[in-house]
Amino acid sequence: MLRQPAFGRRLRGLRVARGLSQTALVGEGMSTGYLSRLESGARQPTERAVAFLAERLGLEVADFEEPAGGSLANALTLVASTGSDSALEVLREALGAEGHESPVLRWQALWQLAGRRRVQGDHAGEREDLAELVGLGEVVGVVALRVRGLTRFARCLRSLGEIPAALDAATTAHRLAREGGVEVEDRAGVLLALVSVEAEAGRMPDARAHADELVALVAGRSDVLWAEAMWTAAAVRLRQGDHQAAQGYLQEALEGFDSASDLVLWLRLRLAAGRLHLQKLPADPGAAEECVRAAEPALAFVGTAGLRQELTALKADLAFLTGRYDDARVLLAELAEVEPRMTYRDRVRLDILRQQLLIRSGDVGGVQGLRVLAEQAQADANIDLAAEIWRILAESLAAADSPRHPTTAT
Repeated sequence: MLRQPAFGRRLRGLRVARGLSQTALVGEGMSTGYLSRLESGARQPTERAVAFLAERLGLEVADFEEPAGGSLANALTLVASTGSDSALEVLREALGAEGHESPVLRWQALWQLAGRRRVQGDHAGEREDLAELVGLGEVVGVVALRVRGLTRFARCLRSLGEIPAALDAATTAHRLAREGGVEVEDRAGVLLALVSVEAEAGRMPDARAHADELVALVAGRSDVLWAEAMWTAAAVRLRQGDHQAAQGYLQEALEGFDSASDLVLWLRLRLAAGRLHLQKLPADPGAAEECVRAAEPALAFVGTAGLRQELTALKADLAFLTGRYDDARVLLAELAEVEPRMTYRDRVRLDILRQQLLIRSGDVGGVQGLRVLAEQAQADANIDLAAEIWRILAESLAAADSPRHPTTAT
């Protein structure tokens, strides 16, 4: 049974969402005074009144029922107070039922849901939520919300390997941030996304300049934003071949960022440090192994599928670098049995390693496999990754002629 005041709130929301005045809604079939009392909750609705209003609004009577868990506002409050998976499920149900709710409330709901999908490594699902969120940001018209939505969208698209679209979103967010005078946190967030995408697109001078701007912007901090800035600056230096500077930035983040602030980021910094130790020249597998040992215990507390896969991939690269090819194959087989929750670049890294192992075993198909991966990266405008694959192909061919010198994994 429909009861007040919930019915009145929902009725008013449905009417306002359709841009109808009280007079336009009731026409000749009901007085505006009666409608006003229904919307305020002062009168209990009759079956006849509900049927009339449903027909005028083009709805079913059941559409006046509160969605599971209450209104979207209530579901958001539940998520803010608990953050549990069940609360997020209630929020998604409420979002699906409440198409008439205000754009700001829907934006907030999508932000929460996209964030959870990002943590779970569900980048395709995250993209779906963020695409709607970006559109709502334009409707709402608040610059800060538009900047945040586009920034998160750019990072998601980068994770999926959609570099041109990611660059467009990040560039737009950067322009809006400059023109709109947003807070430091939003400006830094935009730069984090922009630098990463520019690096993937092979625009290294731009990435370097924006990375330096980012580091200066967060100077004096020691929070999540600062740690991510150091990590991003390290990644740019690494891709430019400046391994010493890259290690300096990353080491500063490792020493200055407390795990109590964000255990997931703390763990990912150690995974990034481990990969850096494998990529620098000469590689340092001992230091990479230390990073693996430090990261493993944390997985008991933040063991998402994506993080577990990142760690397994790092172990596979470490095994390959140290000549433990059978171990590398076993680890790759483990990853092949689960649904991938990694970024586009990390998934390509796994494919690269598979081809390297084929070359090591004398299978020339690995050479063609690397060529296909490089050409696909070029076609996707992922210039930096394409260059990396071509380099690995050259190194793999050289190593195949010198079996005593294992190929460097990436």
